[in-house]
Amino acid sequence: MAKKEETPNMVEQFAEFKELKNIDKTTMISVLEESFRNVLAKMFGTDENLDVILNPDKGDVQIFQNLTVVPDGEVENPNLQISLSDAQADDDPYAEVGEEHTKEIIFADFGRRAILNLRQTLQSKILDLQKEAIYNKFKELEGDLVTGEVYQTWSKETLLLDDDKNELLLPKSESIPGDFFRKGETVRAVIANVDNKNNNPKITVSRTNEQFLRRLFELEVPEIHDGLISIRAVARIPGERAKIAVESYDDRIDPVGACVGVKGSRIHGIVRELRNENIDVINYTNNPQLFIQRALSPAKISSIRLDTENKKAEVFLRPEEVSLAIGKNGLNIKLASMLTGYVIDVYRDTEETFEEDIYLDEFKDEIDGWVIDTLKNIGCMTAKSVLNTPRQTLIEKSDLEEDTIDNVINVLRAEFEDAE
Repeated sequence: MAKKEETPNMVEQFAEFKELKNIDKTTMISVLEESFRNVLAKMFGTDENLDVILNPDKGDVQIFQNLTVVPDGEVENPNLQISLSDAQADDDPYAEVGEEHTKEIIFADFGRRAILNLRQTLQSKILDLQKEAIYNKFKELEGDLVTGEVYQTWSKETLLLDDDKNELLLPKSESIPGDFFRKGETVRAVIANVDNKNNNPKITVSRTNEQFLRRLFELEVPEIHDGLISIRAVARIPGERAKIAVESYDDRIDPVGACVGVKGSRIHGIVRELRNENIDVINYTNNPQLFIQRALSPAKISSIRLDTENKKAEVFLRPEEVSLAIGKNGLNIKLASMLTGYVIDVYRDTEETFEEDIYLDEFKDEIDGWVIDTLKNIGCMTAKSVLNTPRQTLIEKSDLEEDTIDNVINVLRAEFEDAE
């Protein structure tokens, strides 16, 4: 009696595994059958003449051996052949030489060693299947946000466990400077890399990856999650400062205001998560001059000279604006370069030049505001920067009418002539 219960128990145990690990029924049947066949092949030398019929719902396992009937005394391989008299005695009185005789095998009758081998084989295949399922699941989630509980911390990495007790490794190099975790603490990160070397899934997570900042904004800003606002570019120096360029697909939505929130309510949560990393949110634009200008905020730029082919930009500023453009430890200009994709060089204009020059905003009484904004968008912030740009270049870059450009030039020239 005890032997007959062994095989059904193994099926039931596998059914429990199926329920916990979400293994589909087809895969379950396939793994069970393969496990039985592996053990039977070792016992009989082959499994080609064996039929394994499984019914996991009921816990039934039936094994049939198909043997060729040969004359008495001519059996050479009992695993493939059966004598005529034995076949007739085995509930097949009409058996004939050359026919196939099917014989049912009761697996439990082979004893505890066979049962143990089956269990070990089944356990090994289940483990492989589990590892493969973990790898496939997390490989699809690369770049997504994940939450884990700190299980153990070492000098070079921290081990996190997610809700399903899957292991997530957070290397020191992927931690934000200032990160300090205690056992049991909940930590958020993004899945940075998943590999399966030697069928041993390794899930590496990161808090310094730019994707982490993107996912936090998606979490805190519903408009980003809903697709009304798009994150076009991100630049980070983890633990120090970050710049993020956003764009709205709805003219009624201010993308920067939506990301910051009322009194900074939305961005404050992100800043806390990033260990007080300073975050600048700017409006994205396809215009490289204007994008560089915004990226270098809070510095105010006088003019920009672009080399689009080599992705280089020469930026001219008032002397007092240079330090703002560069920023503390050069962070502002470094992030602006990362964000825009341009190598930015900052140049200090002389005091004399600025004493003679005038910002375009000063001419709003004589030049329409939208014309001034258009000129600023192409990098012309001052009167001299406009007058020093060839007329045809102004027309082509600004896409303004020739008459409009001529009017602007005349107004600016008249200002300097009156001053003289």
